[in-house]
Amino acid sequence: MTPTFDQDLQDRLTRYAAIDSQSDETSPTAPSTAIQFDMSNLLVEELKGIGAQDVTLTDYGTVLATVPGNTDGPTVGFLAHVDTAPQFNASGVKPRVIKGYNGGDITFPDNPDLVLSPQDHPYLAGKQGHDLVTASGLTLLGADDKAGVSIVMTLAQHLIENPDIPHGPIRIAFTPDEEIGRGVDAKLPADLGVDFAYTLDGSDLGEIIYESFSADRAVVSIKGVSIHPGWAKEKLVNAAHLAAKIVQTLPQATMTPETTDGREGFLHVTDMAGGSSEMEIKLILRDFERDGLAAKGDLLRSVCEAVQASEPRADITCEIYPQYRNMRYWLEEDMTPVDLALEACRANGIEPISVPIRGGTDGSRLTEMGVPTPNIFCGMQCVHGPLEWVSVQDMAASLQVCLTLAQLAAQK
Repeated sequence: MTPTFDQDLQDRLTRYAAIDSQSDETSPTAPSTAIQFDMSNLLVEELKGIGAQDVTLTDYGTVLATVPGNTDGPTVGFLAHVDTAPQFNASGVKPRVIKGYNGGDITFPDNPDLVLSPQDHPYLAGKQGHDLVTASGLTLLGADDKAGVSIVMTLAQHLIENPDIPHGPIRIAFTPDEEIGRGVDAKLPADLGVDFAYTLDGSDLGEIIYESFSADRAVVSIKGVSIHPGWAKEKLVNAAHLAAKIVQTLPQATMTPETTDGREGFLHVTDMAGGSSEMEIKLILRDFERDGLAAKGDLLRSVCEAVQASEPRADITCEIYPQYRNMRYWLEEDMTPVDLALEACRANGIEPISVPIRGGTDGSRLTEMGVPTPNIFCGMQCVHGPLEWVSVQDMAASLQVCLTLAQLAAQK
């Protein structure tokens, strides 16, 4: 008889989601926030409590553990991240469970004007009868990625409690700071010690992702000429005006997140700060191909150079920093971990979906660093905002896929 994990997953998710573990891009520490340790330390104790071995909290904030194998096979990793996104309020999360969703609009107790409608979110329309978890309307839920954490923890406990299930060595990892692109420390590939791995950090049922954005971030710094505005004629160089000119010169109709989809990349202004004397613009650059990403960097530089030429008294610099690259470049050299995940889906009656993800995961960096790591669905929807929700049954389906995957890997 196939075991059901709905209640275990629901209990874990609601417990984990209530813990504030938001990351902070402006912080220089690793992890970026001390509150992430509230999750990490809890997971350390829970892993020890279920009998996992080699349980460690590394000096870079990642929780590692082993589920010993009981048969030959490759060492397989399962990962999720403990931090929640900094784009929206994540303090004081109050998870709630909607049992047997009736298919109608969902309202929120702490924000009566907020509505989650199946008319606006077609995926929700297909979840009638499911048990859904949302927040209360004032915060995100944090199913990204505490749904993944819940699945990996339940997977580890089930394998330990059922030694008759054949599987090779399993390595567990819970990373910090994934949401700000700093989840994979340089030491993690060696410390993880796997042949290949999977992140549990996807959305729709059946998603097996092996293609992600390539990503850079950019910082444009503008120094103007400051002087009292009463005596500023032909002397003042307003950095704020130059910053606005740069933003307005960038393509607005064809190259921003709100005007692109599918395989189209974008330039996205995330922050502007400063005043008339100095300004700083932060951007992220995204494309599925290396040359497309490079072209967007060249475009940004050329715009900055043009604005600089229009006002030589200013000082404008543009620095571009790599973040991660499309995991496809490495996975397509050996599709074994992807093929196993596709097979595991089909073995559970789920038709797999493999579409390019318009984002990145810890798996993007791990794959680039030599650990093939595609991404598996865990049900999260409308992430990074107050409408975030997840189906408990989608989470349970993900867990069944992971259990099958562990066994298939050993057979291969």
